[in-house]
Amino acid sequence: MKKVKYLFLVCFLMIANISFSQETEKNTTDSTGLPGDHFSLQGALEMFKSATSLEDFEKKLNDENNYVNNLDLNGDGEIDYIRVIDNMESASHAVVLQVPISETESQDIAVIEIEKNATESAIVQIVGDEELYGESKIVEPFDEKAIDNNKKGPFYEYNSVKVIINVWFWPCVKFIYAPVYVVYASPWKWHYYPNYWKPWRQHPWGWYYNHGAPFRVHYQFAPTHRVILAHKLYKPHRKTSVIVVNRYKGAHENHKAIKSKNNPNNKQNPKQNQNKGKTNPNKQKNQVQKSNNKQGPKGNKNGKR
Repeated sequence: MKKVKYLFLVCFLMIANISFSQETEKNTTDSTGLPGDHFSLQGALEMFKSATSLEDFEKKLNDENNYVNNLDLNGDGEIDYIRVIDNMESASHAVVLQVPISETESQDIAVIEIEKNATESAIVQIVGDEELYGESKIVEPFDEKAIDNNKKGPFYEYNSVKVIINVWFWPCVKFIYAPVYVVYASPWKWHYYPNYWKPWRQHPWGWYYNHGAPFRVHYQFAPTHRVILAHKLYKPHRKTSVIVVNRYKGAHENHKAIKSKNNPNNKQNPKQNQNKGKTNPNKQKNQVQKSNNKQGPKGNKNGKR
């Protein structure tokens, strides 16, 4: 009986180890190796949606229990503090999420771009900085709308499509478009942080990614910029850090190599490769005949007698 229990325990541990290995392999495969793996763009939008002001939004970003920020860009062993800086022009806002890397350098993490496009209507996108994500990553909120397919009866069905939502009624959006709003710029800088800020050590990527899963339900990657004016407003204000660029140079090179390898446009047809360099004898024969016809009788270039 003891042997049976022992064998059962061994089998259980082996199965658990295999499951853990498969999950670890999956997480490693999904991870790009770039620093953007440790910041949730979807989570940042969710914090922005629930915040009552940009100051409140900044506090939510830097709360360990919200599972949004897991960045350690300078490699000092502690999570970086993210400050929020708004750039405003007319009805456009570019809300920058930025990390002080040293006394002289800062690195933009992402920018939340907002535009008022009608009365009580606004659109929003968050754009992850290419220095963290390899290329600009655009994320936006969406909702699903049912579409009637005009089929009635017991087997009635309907389809749904994703639609861009109006964010005008988000509390933080109402806050920045209020007539009395004063453009917000975080007062905190390198080694000067609020009393509530308690940095923690970076969590493993798999653990962090799994805890951020609920954020990914209501947000999607967008193929293009929809918030055009706010994006133009942001461009001159973008900041990058030499420290970050140098530290992740190898990771960027690996990311580009993997993308190039997986790009279907770079994969040639094996048959094309086999035939490459071979001459079609029939084609060559036809070309010789055409050449003789053009030449005509010997000594007459135009073929005339």
